[in-house]
Amino acid sequence: MFGVTTSDDYRPVAWMGRYPLDVTTMLVGVHVVCAVLACIVTAIPGLAGTLNYFVFDSARIWNGLQVWRLGTYAFVHFPSSLLWFAIEMYLLFVFGREVERFLGRRAYIALYAFLLITPAALLTIWGLWERCAIAGSPQLHFGIFIAFATIYPRVELLLRIMAKWIALILAAVYTFQLLAYHAWSDLMVLWTSIGVAFLFVELNGAGPEVAWWNAVKARFASPPKYHVLPKPRARTSSSRSESEDVYTSIDPILDKISKSGIGSLTASERRQLDRERERLLKNSE
Repeated sequence: MFGVTTSDDYRPVAWMGRYPLDVTTMLVGVHVVCAVLACIVTAIPGLAGTLNYFVFDSARIWNGLQVWRLGTYAFVHFPSSLLWFAIEMYLLFVFGREVERFLGRRAYIALYAFLLITPAALLTIWGLWERCAIAGSPQLHFGIFIAFATIYPRVELLLRIMAKWIALILAAVYTFQLLAYHAWSDLMVLWTSIGVAFLFVELNGAGPEVAWWNAVKARFASPPKYHVLPKPRARTSSSRSESEDVYTSIDPILDKISKSGIGSLTASERRQLDRERERLLKNSE
């Protein structure tokens, strides 16, 4: 475990014997079931095209109002990419549980929903100019890893490299790969997922301090409340000056006592010391 539970909302959804069943485990289970069903459907003659009804297609959304594609695309896993799908599910299970433990169940579900819907919504708008389609969940779950790296930037992972550097390296490699093939829509989905994950964690107060983000929050924050303090009493300054005069007048006497003892004082010095002591007592009252 990379961190500790910091949210009061972190509770298992259910229990399987002695083992807790959290949201991340349920998501992994749903994705695995969908992948198995995709393999079965693809293997049956005449049903291979069924998966196309769940892939995101901007033209189908605008022309056929098939709005379910905004959410179902991430659960379409073609058999040709099962090896990467297995690695993806392992990373989701490892890092998703830590993000859920830190943010809490409700915030984690909200994060997953934003990562699911936001790129599809932007691609729908993109579809007004150019038809685009996506399937699978690699960018979505990469966003989960970005959230983890934002929460725990200094955790050492593979080869003792910190999580923040691994996130930057993977984001750069992924970006250059998409740029090489001019996959502009996939590139937008990637960086939308990165931005959503980072900003969501920051808004929940879990990420590192960012100067520009703090400046934005300070600009729109409500002004501080000022409290009016009562005026100091007029006698304060005069009493303070009187006390200073008293200490000034008896300093030589106190120095003489510290050097030679109180028995070295003359009668007049003793009377002066008593008078100043009485003045101090009156001022304190």
